[in-house]
Amino acid sequence: MLHLHYYPGNASLTPHMLLEEFGVQYQLDLVDRTKGAHKSPGYLKLNPNGLIPVLIDADLVLYEAAAICLHLVDVHPKAGLAPALGTPERAHFYKRLIWLTNTLQAMLIHYFYPERLVDDSNAEGAAQVRAHAEAKIGTMLDQLDAELARHGQPWLLGANYSAVDPYALMLCRWTRGMKRPARALPHLAPYLQRVLDRPAVQRAFEQEGLTKPWV
Repeated sequence: MLHLHYYPGNASLTPHMLLEEFGVQYQLDLVDRTKGAHKSPGYLKLNPNGLIPVLIDADLVLYEAAAICLHLVDVHPKAGLAPALGTPERAHFYKRLIWLTNTLQAMLIHYFYPERLVDDSNAEGAAQVRAHAEAKIGTMLDQLDAELARHGQPWLLGANYSAVDPYALMLCRWTRGMKRPARALPHLAPYLQRVLDRPAVQRAFEQEGLTKPWV
């Protein structure tokens, strides 16, 4: 059976939503960050970076949320959550997923943990890092909004729902406490609601005990 090591609302949320879409058997294993479980010796054997999530698939131990998503869509091709291999559509799928994790998600980490980029006790520097990160995140949300406006289709890649959509939802949800969250943008707001309306997404949110409003 698949095991997903998760913490509610963390980067494990997208793999969780995908597992619900596939309808496969899996087990959720809570990594309680509030008790430092992600830094425990046992967990560090699974992921030496001490980050969530980790997916265990038989003998395969996999970390990095985007890598987990790619593995899941590859082993469940009939679900249709990624375009066919070798097509231009698949290339755009890779582009969008990597942009989400390597650009938007990376900047969100700077927003939430600005103290990591400054000297100890430099509260002013941390505040500046956070402010600049929030501004950059705003321009990235504008890009997503503009892409949805450009093609006028229901999903980020166009007409078909794919694994990039729950990933975008997860990251957009992380902006909910910002001055200009994703839900405030004209095309992102209805798009996020369309993703939230999917039964698999709702099941994952409910299983993780996430409270409404979800974005």
